[in-house]
Amino acid sequence: VQLQASGGGLVQPGGSLRLSCTASGRTVVMGWFRQAPGKERVFVAAHRWREYYADSVKGRFTISRDNAKNTLYLQMNSLKPGDTAVYYCAAGDRLIQSTLADGTAYVSWGQGTQVTVSS
Repeated sequence: VQLQASGGGLVQPGGSLRLSCTASGRTVVMGWFRQAPGKERVFVAAHRWREYYADSVKGRFTISRDNAKNTLYLQMNSLKPGDTAVYYCAAGDRLIQSTLADGTAYVSWGQGTQVTVSS
């Protein structure tokens, strides 16, 4: 499965952005990870029958999925400078709940989209 992410940009603190990730085929699990400069890539959210979130984004980010369009979304509200990162979408079929935050469990990755939160 090939993934194409879009929707990143520059936004002021407190603002919102919506990321999209379109897959070339159907997958069971889709998720978002992010990598800030000089840091490791970390889990943000995943969709596997229901939504899962990292504690750092709970209550601010919402992951959703349109299966008819094979598209995953990440609505990001109340953005903070600490949310600045390259955001990657990922997909896989053989993930269980305990592996959703493990990037090595995903088999397909998008190219990344830059999100910058700055005044």
